[in-house]
Amino acid sequence: MPHQHFDAIVIGTGQGGSPLAVRLGQSGRKTAVVERELFGGTCVNVGCTPTKAYVASARAAHVARHAADYGVLVGGTVGVDLAQVKARKDRIIGQSRTGVEKWLRGTDNVSVFNGHARFTGPRRFAIHDRDSGQISTELEADEVFLNTGTRPVIPALDGLERIRYYTNSSLLDLTELPEHLTVVGGSYIALEFAQIFRRFGSRVTVLVRGERVLAREDADFAKEVQKVLAREGVEFRFGAEPVRVEPLPDDGVRIALAQGGAIDASHLLFATGRRPNTDDLGLELAGIETDRHGMIAVDGQLRTTAQNVWAIGDINGRGAFTHTSYDDFQIVSANLLDGGTRSADERIMAYAVFVDPPFARVGMSESEVRKSGRKALISTMPMTRVGRAREKGETDGFMKALVDAETKQILGTTILGVDGDEAIHTVIDIMTARAPYTTLQYAMHIHPTISELVPTLLDGLKPLV
Repeated sequence: MPHQHFDAIVIGTGQGGSPLAVRLGQSGRKTAVVERELFGGTCVNVGCTPTKAYVASARAAHVARHAADYGVLVGGTVGVDLAQVKARKDRIIGQSRTGVEKWLRGTDNVSVFNGHARFTGPRRFAIHDRDSGQISTELEADEVFLNTGTRPVIPALDGLERIRYYTNSSLLDLTELPEHLTVVGGSYIALEFAQIFRRFGSRVTVLVRGERVLAREDADFAKEVQKVLAREGVEFRFGAEPVRVEPLPDDGVRIALAQGGAIDASHLLFATGRRPNTDDLGLELAGIETDRHGMIAVDGQLRTTAQNVWAIGDINGRGAFTHTSYDDFQIVSANLLDGGTRSADERIMAYAVFVDPPFARVGMSESEVRKSGRKALISTMPMTRVGRAREKGETDGFMKALVDAETKQILGTTILGVDGDEAIHTVIDIMTARAPYTTLQYAMHIHPTISELVPTLLDGLKPLV
């Protein structure tokens, strides 16, 4: 059996693993990178890139249907050819995936292995062929970096083995529009797909176990997002928990609910969370500890409980986003290769939900600030006050900012509105600099933009009571 020693091994080629492998190779380390399936990881293949391509197609259809509102005449019915939408998506992700693989294979000191890696001991791996399961080679290294990502959670429902169902990955393979897509889940992935396929022309029903969508966000924002999607025709059923599924004669599915009754659908999508790909790595043989969810325990510098082993990306529980994975890479490479002292403990969480209009947040929500008990200031502003939003005819949503009353630092800001996913970065930068909110409040922004109203938002701060 071939046995090879490296200075470093990177397992997984996601948004953290790929650039890290390149930096390690460029530093002079003899580096191995192992990929089990698709180069580029979740973001490139089944996450950010393909879904945002679908968001773009869905928005084009939506704008075309509402062209008359802008004095633009479009003849005939606006339809969507899902096969062409998919083909466009495939071209985009194909370019990215191929680019990642060529980048890795073309980097000096980097050797690429295809297969599934399992620990056989501290910093030692057996690489299993993906098809046969046989061990093709064995690797060991002085340093190991894990970037194995996550996969969809599928609830254990009676009858699941008898039906066809979809995840965020497999739904992207459809070439014909679902007649009636039923989505189980009420969070980010569920809402993005619900709006996408409703705009494509499918009937869409969202089954939410709780009493509102976006349970982790402030209730006022959740209500506003739901209102926008419901206006477009997305149907919501709350307090709806599936317990059993059964096939229908036309290849559809019947979903029985714990509260009684059932719903029939042509397609069933589970958007009920994700779990880390850590259960088949042999972590126990390497002395790597995980929490009860399978997330790998790491310190601020992303070191695991095993010596010279790091975990980056959404398997470490420090953020389930592409940008947090890339920031993990930057933290590890800065500390290991550049003599830095960066820590994930200092990172300010920021993210967006790419419904239309987008929902973006940095830092704490209002409910989190209230739970903290600190003295704070708050300001809200409807998007109807934003000139650029009125000019675009897109005035749904509002902004909210929270500030520490004593330090004057911004605690958190949320924007639900057109271009909110871009405007939020004005706040991210100020918070990262630990500057007082007045730095942003007194800045001169360009008119007419969405960002120019962020300083005006801060003008309206008042005590949070």
